[in-house]
Amino acid sequence: MKRYYRALTIAGSDSGGGAGIQADLKTFSALGCYGMSVITALTAQNTVAVKSIHPVPPEFIAEQIDAVLVDIGVDAIKIGMLHSREVIRVVAARLLHHRAGPIVLDPVMVAKSGDRLLQEEAVEALRSTLIPLATVITPNLPEASVLLARPISDRQSMQEACVSLAELGPRAVLLKGGHLSGASCIDILYDRQTGTFTFLQEERVETNNTHGTGCTLSSAIAAYLARGYEIQEAVTQAKRYITAAIKAGAAYQLGRGHGPVHHFYAFWE
Repeated sequence: MKRYYRALTIAGSDSGGGAGIQADLKTFSALGCYGMSVITALTAQNTVAVKSIHPVPPEFIAEQIDAVLVDIGVDAIKIGMLHSREVIRVVAARLLHHRAGPIVLDPVMVAKSGDRLLQEEAVEALRSTLIPLATVITPNLPEASVLLARPISDRQSMQEACVSLAELGPRAVLLKGGHLSGASCIDILYDRQTGTFTFLQEERVETNNTHGTGCTLSSAIAAYLARGYEIQEAVTQAKRYITAAIKAGAAYQLGRGHGPVHHFYAFWE
């Protein structure tokens, strides 16, 4: 019998389909993985704004995790929107119980529209409880600034931030530099075990269709880890995938705000 590469996303649902659970499952499928989901919150959102957030009770989140891991199992896990301190603690406890991994943690705090997705009091729980369990964390510059309580404004401060974030416990840090200005976007991968930096630079794509880029990148890393890639190669391949998805998505019009990337650019005309 053949065996699927199994990837699990633990995140919020995006009714607009561009980010969250929906983006993760599309990414898993595009990259050859069998996708499973644990929904942490329902959001009423579109390309313009997050209209409302309906949290899923922590005990039901635990039941979803247990149901998937007891029966199906996983080869890699992506974690996105967790919203509250209680949810973060429950997710961390269940993953520890099942000894599940590898884990890619995207510390989602703010939507592309600017709407806050993580409660203030949840940041410390994220920092102390869940980040130490992660194989790779993938913050952007504003998220890293919140986690470290200091500004990050250039390449040098990005490298310093990578080291500081790694001291919180994850094996590796991918710090995304898309918020810096310039003709190119540079992300920095820091591996705590080897002490090495990898610089991933791509030409900036001028487009408004960037909804779900962070979700897609982190789920792509999880997909490649599920397929057996080592961290550096998984991140490198995921970066290529999201760059191509952004370029392909730039040609489309969907909604009146930040449209999605094109997850299936390799399959659709």
